[in-house]
Amino acid sequence: MTAVIESLDDVSDRYDALFVDLWGCVHNGVEAYTNANDSLKKFRANGGKVVLVTNSPRPRSGVEKQLIKFGVDPEAWDLIATSGDSARMAMFQGIVGNKIYFIGTPYEENFFEPLNVLKRPVNIERVPIDEAEGIVCTGPFNSLENLDVYLSDFEFARKRGLKLLCANPDIIVDRGNVREWCAGALAKMYTDLGGESLYFGKPFQPIYDLARRRLSSSGVQINDDRILAIGDGITTDILGAEKEGIDSLFITGGLAALETGTEEQPDQVLLKQYLKEQKLNPAFSIGYLR
Repeated sequence: MTAVIESLDDVSDRYDALFVDLWGCVHNGVEAYTNANDSLKKFRANGGKVVLVTNSPRPRSGVEKQLIKFGVDPEAWDLIATSGDSARMAMFQGIVGNKIYFIGTPYEENFFEPLNVLKRPVNIERVPIDEAEGIVCTGPFNSLENLDVYLSDFEFARKRGLKLLCANPDIIVDRGNVREWCAGALAKMYTDLGGESLYFGKPFQPIYDLARRRLSSSGVQINDDRILAIGDGITTDILGAEKEGIDSLFITGGLAALETGTEEQPDQVLLKQYLKEQKLNPAFSIGYLR
């Protein structure tokens, strides 16, 4: 059974690096959490490395700008690994062809900025769906809309055998007090219709490989048993950590606040029931990162 802890300090001496989710843990899509900032700064001050591992479809440069906007302290983290970075690498290698139908907002169009780390990237052309060889989805056109509006396009794409590259496997996210759809909801819809969706964020391996590479490139070699993954997504952060053989700290006051009865801390009876239903057992749980 997961151990409910009072603060990161309770277990931080067991780990040399943290793989930390952003939304719901470090910020709420509007502003940073002060206690999360402080706890991560303290971990780094004691010699630990903090890698922000996020299912954001944006490149890491875009996430860094967002962190500044939200008030996340630059001293609270070392490195960033995004689902967008992993997905962009695959796209420019031609995994869904070169003629792409794009589903996303204008704010996410930097997904198509050139990727200089590849010697021979595929030349990507954005086209209407009836000309497309594949689909790239960073999220809905409107995160609050009824997703049924995509059914006809998805049926058309499925019949043509198009693959959908999902740049953010999250199903939902809470922006402040508003729950919004993410790209993962559309990818699931497409898969349920019989189409093929390709994922690159949590809980899938590519983003963890990217996080490890970023650590290694910074001159640090840390074994998996000295890494703690922190997140509020049971089917992304916690499942992903389990699949990678990494210990996890479940932030119960995020997406599962209602299910776990979290106010300051989770209700232990509800938490036990929730984890049993999910068939997952994070090493530790806490209401909020502090």
